[in-house]
Amino acid sequence: MDVLVLQHASVEHPGIFTVFFREDGARLHTVELDKGDAIPDLEPFDLMLVMGGPQDVWQEDLNPWMAGEKQAIKKYVMDMQRPFFGICLGHQLLAEAIGGRVAPSKSPEVGVMAVSKTAAGKDDHVIRNLPDPLQVLQWHGAEVTEIPAGATILAASPACRIQAFRFGQRAYGMQFHVEVTATTVADWAAIPEYARSLEDTLGPNAMGRLDGAVSAELPQFNRNARTLYDSLKATWTKA
Repeated sequence: MDVLVLQHASVEHPGIFTVFFREDGARLHTVELDKGDAIPDLEPFDLMLVMGGPQDVWQEDLNPWMAGEKQAIKKYVMDMQRPFFGICLGHQLLAEAIGGRVAPSKSPEVGVMAVSKTAAGKDDHVIRNLPDPLQVLQWHGAEVTEIPAGATILAASPACRIQAFRFGQRAYGMQFHVEVTATTVADWAAIPEYARSLEDTLGPNAMGRLDGAVSAELPQFNRNARTLYDSLKATWTKA
């Protein structure tokens, strides 16, 4: 399997999913958009994986490459109808690229928090085997406020009603982070925008407290990631 990974910060990579891809012999082609890498021809790729980042989807003036990224996502998902998985910013980019809407969150979410499946989520072939409620790492100040026509909301939280959605049968977006590893919090806290959101939301010693909370949940986080990966793989490899 050939996977196109679109990244917006070098430390926001596929994380634990890299291990799973390696076990399956998948070939990852990583494009660092924030460093000026160009998006290649989409045809050779079996999956597009779009990661998070400190940018916001409306910041095309600050990130000129973002317009091209949205066009590539739209082409891959709507025209080519290939498998797609977006996390955090990737989830938001999917929504906006195919007709949804993203806006600043009224209540930013940062920390280990619970999301719950919707009725549709409980029946969804990808997330139905995950715990409900599901403990996840949240770290966002924007959210999808309107899903694209034809999409289905799969998970929600009290502060964010669109935590996960599916478009068609093979395109998924998730606002929360499932790719977490032991170094995730420390790596991301080194990004100035993330450091500010930590302090604004969690107060003094935010990084240390969040790192402790994530470390306590990490074994279950990784088990959930494995469950999710196995379910997603069935959609990625479908003829």
